[in-house]
This record gives sequence, structure tokens and C-alpha cells, in this order.
Amino acid sequence: MMPFWLALAAAISTSLLGQSLLKAGAGAGSFVAQLFDWHTMVGFVLYGGAAVLYIVALRRIPMSVALPCTAVSYVAAAAIGHFVFGEAFGLMHMAGLGFIVFGVCVLALA
Repeated sequence: MMPFWLALAAAISTSLLGQSLLKAGAGAGSFVAQLFDWHTMVGFVLYGGAAVLYIVALRRIPMSVALPCTAVSYVAAAAIGHFVFGEAFGLMHMAGLGFIVFGVCVLALA
């Protein structure tokens, strides 16, 4: 069972890295330039790889457990957005993320 949990963790990490690269590619001058920016292209590849890893994880982990676990990426994405891309992060963001973490914990105990 452990390899499937590792696949899920790798899927979450790979997806998060892909999202970060897509955000980095968003700084291109035009939409077409963004599509062909190396950040965007590598981000797409990582997204595809994350989907493959998620499929592997779903072979043994119930979707009702696996999908809520991916919500961990919301917390990491908010931190990356703030610290890497200089995005705002206020009290409402923290409260919302707290609810997400609480919900994932409740589901993990179910």
C-alpha cells in the first residue's frame, strides 16, 4: 500500500510544481508567448505526469480519500503564491486554508 501513497504524494508535489511554472509563464508578453514560454511547456508536462501518478495512486487508495488529500496543495500554493510571486495573503486566506486543513483532517479520521 505504501507505493500508492508515495505515488499520491508525488502526484501532489508534481502538480504543485507544474502550477508554479504555469504561473511563472504567465509573465510573458502575450498569450501566445505564454503558451510557448518554457515555464508553461514544462508546467504542462508536469501536470500530465501528475495525472499519471494520480491514476497509479487510485489503483489502491479510494477516491474519497485520495482527492481530499490533494487539498494539501492549496495550502502550499498559497504559501508559494505569497513568498515566490508576492501575492497578498491575509486573515481571510488563513481562515479559509484553516477550514480546508480541518476538513482534510476530519476526512482522514473517518
